[in-house]
This record gives sequence, structure tokens and C-alpha cells, in this order.
Amino acid sequence: MFLLYEYDIFWAFLLISSVIPILAFLLSGILAPIRKEPEKLSSYESGIEPIGDAWLQFRIRYYMFALVFVVFDVETVFLYPWAMSFDVLGVSVFIEALIFVLILIVGLVYAWRKGALEWS
Repeated sequence: MFLLYEYDIFWAFLLISSVIPILAFLLSGILAPIRKEPEKLSSYESGIEPIGDAWLQFRIRYYMFALVFVVFDVETVFLYPWAMSFDVLGVSVFIEALIFVLILIVGLVYAWRKGALEWS
């Protein structure tokens, strides 16, 4: 049985991992020098003036490839806790994880057949 005090480490980790980035942004905003020079306000700070139109149209295939990657990357985030507590949770959770993976495999096959995994 899960007890609430067993999650103290989790809450401490969550608090610390939330406070550190907030402090980093606050300190960089306070300590960073603010210069409003014309070079700083230009589009590119390299000193080279841009040539041509800045609008480039990318093919949708790159976004689809990235989206499929994110979906399967998130899959590992969900499967890791199941794998770590497999011996405690039992067969029912294994079947749920198996159904979850099968749904993702169906999505992978669909993306593969639609050509979302083709790079060129």
C-alpha cells in the first residue's frame, strides 16, 4: 500500500527542480547587462545585413517526423515507471502496458504506411 510520506523525496525533487530554473531566469534578468544599441536591436547580431526574404517554407514531412519522435519519446517516459515497479504491480498492469504498447505500434504502422518516416 502506498503511503503519503513515501513521496517526500518526490516532492523535494519536484520543488528543487522547479526552483532552480526560476532562480536562473531571475538572476540572469537581474545580472545581465541591458544594451539598447542599434546593432543589438537588428535582426542578426553578426553585422551582416540579411539578403532576400526571411520567409522559408518547410515541408510538412519534417514536422511529422518530429511529431512521431516526440510520441515515442513520451512512450518511454510512461513505460519506465511500469518497468521499475513491475514486480509489485502484477500481471494486470503488465497487460495494460502491453495494450498501451500495441496501440503505439498501430500508430507507428499507420505513420509508416502514410510515409511520415521517410526523410526525403
